[in-house]
Amino acid sequence: MRSPTATDLHPFMRCAPEAFGKPVARLGLASRGRTTISPDDVLHALARGVGFLNWPGLAEEGKADRDAFSEAIAALGPRRDEVVICAQFGARTAAEARREMGSLLKALHTDYVDVLTLYYVEEREEWNHLRRPGGVLEFCHAAKKAGVVRRIGVTSHQRQLAAQMAQSGELDVLMIRYNAAHRGAERDIFPVTRRLGLPIISYTATRWGALLQAAPGNFSDYEVARAPAWYRFVLQEPAVTIVLCAPHNRAELDEDLTVLSATGPLSFDEHTRLAAHGARVRESAGHFQ
Repeated sequence: MRSPTATDLHPFMRCAPEAFGKPVARLGLASRGRTTISPDDVLHALARGVGFLNWPGLAEEGKADRDAFSEAIAALGPRRDEVVICAQFGARTAAEARREMGSLLKALHTDYVDVLTLYYVEEREEWNHLRRPGGVLEFCHAAKKAGVVRRIGVTSHQRQLAAQMAQSGELDVLMIRYNAAHRGAERDIFPVTRRLGLPIISYTATRWGALLQAAPGNFSDYEVARAPAWYRFVLQEPAVTIVLCAPHNRAELDEDLTVLSATGPLSFDEHTRLAAHGARVRESAGHFQ
């Protein structure tokens, strides 16, 4: 039986091909530590229609490592060109980047990466340092020119800095956090990226699981939505190109994959209900931007 592709999905669930150079679903799969996700689970997600994989490697240590994602990607063979591989990059200088890229490509058994995102740039001074001669962006732009990297991005929690980085002309994509309890990007980032036509990859759709729990202010019979609803909430925002899910196990993965069956946006009433719960979570979860 033929595996579904992005063209089999409802248009609401499909990325524009120009976003990443190939058609993929708007639901992506991300790696995370301490899970039971296996290489077979990753390949299962691809067979169900996922086409975007986010792999962190060991970006914090500046080297790649073997895990379920890297093993699955390395096993893709001729299917590699059908999948968008997004890798986090820990290097901060061109010299570090050359070493890390060699390790990364070897681990993934590929000769290019679709999206390379600089891992958690959180300070303006750091961003300025990355752009200087000998900084990692010098390497990234050369790698892009050579076809080893197709798109350059940044991962950040800092909304105003992310908007400034988007406007620098150095980037092709942003990876940011956005969810029903954390909606500042609607004001600070999305107007900028819409104007620039810059794709957005969104993470923490469930606010680290907090949106899956009851919150003060809920009615006693209030039923908290499951994870797929929160992914769909994020996708309701047209500026978001990809929302990442990061299940702990196969059961959670299969539940998340039901998002691929969406035949359009959430209803107004359901979106309003989710937004209200998100606001209550924000009020009760302590300080975060």
